Amino acid sequence: FRVSVDSRSEKIGAKIRSAQVEKVPYMLVVGPKEVEQNTVALRSRTEGDQGSLRLETVIDALRLEVREKRIPTP
Repeated sequence: FRVSVDSRSEKIGAKIRSAQVEKVPYMLVVGPKEVEQNTVALRSRTEGDQGSLRLETVIDALRLEVREKRIPTP
């Protein structure tokens, strides 16, 4: 996987909009709530907010997508 971290001191909404403009396929949002619950908030460029999921669940799903060579389309 190619990963980048947006550590700018912007509001989360601005970071999400920026990622959408850049057509980032997936965004994993980690805030205090997610840290406390050991989860990540998953956002897909094509499907929008996927809710909070365990990180292992997200990684497994992305590995399957890569293995099957599925390309998300809008």
